[in-house]
Amino acid sequence: MQYIESFLKYLKYEKRYSDHTLVAYENDLRQFETYLVDRGIMDERNIKTRVIRDWVVTLHYNNIKPRSIHRKIAALRSYFKHLLRAKIIETSPVDGVVLPKLPKNLPDFVKENEMDLLLDQVPFSKDYSGIRDYTIIDLFYGTGMRLSELVALKDHNFDLKSGIVKVLGKRNKERLVPLNRSTVQNVTHYIKVRNNTFAGESFQTFFLTDKGQPIYHKLVYRIVQKHLKLVTTMAQKSPHILRHTYATVLLNRGADINAIKELLGHANLNATQIYTHNTFEKLSAIYKQAHPRA
Repeated sequence: MQYIESFLKYLKYEKRYSDHTLVAYENDLRQFETYLVDRGIMDERNIKTRVIRDWVVTLHYNNIKPRSIHRKIAALRSYFKHLLRAKIIETSPVDGVVLPKLPKNLPDFVKENEMDLLLDQVPFSKDYSGIRDYTIIDLFYGTGMRLSELVALKDHNFDLKSGIVKVLGKRNKERLVPLNRSTVQNVTHYIKVRNNTFAGESFQTFFLTDKGQPIYHKLVYRIVQKHLKLVTTMAQKSPHILRHTYATVLLNRGADINAIKELLGHANLNATQIYTHNTFEKLSAIYKQAHPRA
């Protein structure tokens, strides 16, 4: 497909998509391109709806998860919409492709008592790596930021006197997230330890590796996974689980869902409404309080 590069430039410079999102789009489009080449189709104008349907069937046979298939078709839909705007094609072959609705999965979250155990009782080492790891987990739990947002943090993002962190979210949209008093103290302590450990260095990112290099996604993921294993038996132990936990805790404690939407950096309320589930403990408490026979 000859217009992939121009489409990716459009996403990067006009839509301001993150590098991570751009890689995902390119991977999906290149995969479809390989499928087309194997069938002798070289021009976008020759792609018919049935070709895309056949690709979907092939993906199913290859045991690709339904959610991944939906993402790939969404990438194609955006690509052909771009070609329509450029008047390269007259109709989009994706318009005739209908996929079954995905089941709505309630987000997993770590229980409050498990997070209290991790942050208050689990021992962390007193050296740089231990202080860093603790601060990372505390920031995820205390701000709900995404993994990519935390990795991109720089010193100037923090206003510790005001208790605020400026987060650069999707499509470079900035938002201000308040920090609780404990997190401000932890961040302040981390900065002191980091500056002493790597004295005289200039820091490209707020968090660093053990060798003073900019921190990266896989390392942060491993840090969170390692420590969540100590307090929870959940199957998934990731930074995003801590984002879910942050939102769930706020909602269960009475926070307005529109405020949660702003704190999470969601573009619309639909993305936030997945958090309107209740924990069993909360439902039980409501029942005991409200039911006359409870």
